[in-house]
Amino acid sequence: MHILEFKSVSKSFSDKNILEDISFSVRQGEIFGLLGPNGAGKTTLIRLLLDILRPDSGEIRIYGDLLSPAAKDRIGYLPEERGLYRKTKLLDMLVYLAQLKGMPKKQAHLNAETLLNSLDLYQYKNKKVEELSKGMQQQVQFLSAIIHEPELIILDEPFYGLDPVITKAIKARILELRAAGKTIILSTHIMEQAQTLCDRILMLNKGRRVLYGLVDDIRKEYGKNSLIVEFAENADLNTIREISGIKKVVESGKFVEIFPEEGVNIQTLLEELVQRANLLRFEQALPSLNEIFIETLESAASE
Repeated sequence: MHILEFKSVSKSFSDKNILEDISFSVRQGEIFGLLGPNGAGKTTLIRLLLDILRPDSGEIRIYGDLLSPAAKDRIGYLPEERGLYRKTKLLDMLVYLAQLKGMPKKQAHLNAETLLNSLDLYQYKNKKVEELSKGMQQQVQFLSAIIHEPELIILDEPFYGLDPVITKAIKARILELRAAGKTIILSTHIMEQAQTLCDRILMLNKGRRVLYGLVDDIRKEYGKNSLIVEFAENADLNTIREISGIKKVVESGKFVEIFPEEGVNIQTLLEELVQRANLLRFEQALPSLNEIFIETLESAASE
């Protein structure tokens, strides 16, 4: 089931194209990465799907229909521009924000206490927001996006400025939300985060779609068609090089990268390797999303 669909959506400001003919869909229960360099159009796309902005052309559907006021209450949004009620006590603010989304006060209070406990913030529940550290405020901002138990959660640069410990805690909470069946759109320009968290991605560059699909499929598509092999003991690399179908063998510490010749069957090659040496493990060598991101941008710049 598709929670969100963009069909040929375009948006411009003062004759400058910000988004051009963008189409994609987000499935229920997945973490969907919205990627691209700064200025690629990610935040504009989010504002379009939230109906803050209207597209010049194309169609946007959420839950199979145009965005209604009732549907907005089923969405949680963490904006890139952070903003909290600084003079309000932490617990009171979270309860208030949940009530704005239609949640009964008793349930809102219970949710707020549970979420504060989940990030070790419960002891600060009666502190004013302005009395909290910047890192704590950013955690609270995240909680404010999920306090009303939304089905669709949109996170715009959620890890910006967070230290590694807090980042780890937020990532764990995001994975828990996915396990509970929530759908998450994660907008980021940090590829490592997207690679570890996202199921599928849409990568934008200068308002255009440049990559779209499953993370694993995209990495395989850009793969070097080589194998990373770890042997149980020191292997005779000269013997390995003699195997028919191997073009090159590169040693890197305890690992060996093997490059097959064009058209060689990987399974047949592995069977031959097992006969010649004691393999501890092997895997296909895949580029990181960061490598693919850089290659994609450099390719676009040279066109």
